[in-house]
Amino acid sequence: MANEDQAKGKAKDIGGKLKEEAGDATNNEDLKREGQADQVEGKVQKGAGDAKDKLSD
Repeated sequence: MANEDQAKGKAKDIGGKLKEEAGDATNNEDLKREGQADQVEGKVQKGAGDAKDKLSD
């Protein structure tokens, strides 16, 4: 079962991908970069959740 950090990280990653695609489709470079940053944040948060999960085993 996913912990809170894993779930929030995955959601942020997915949201970032959608933002990046929207920015790409509308030629909005700021939105595209914001989406890329959200993806990085999401992956880091998910990684922290994965580490917490392993430590609790």
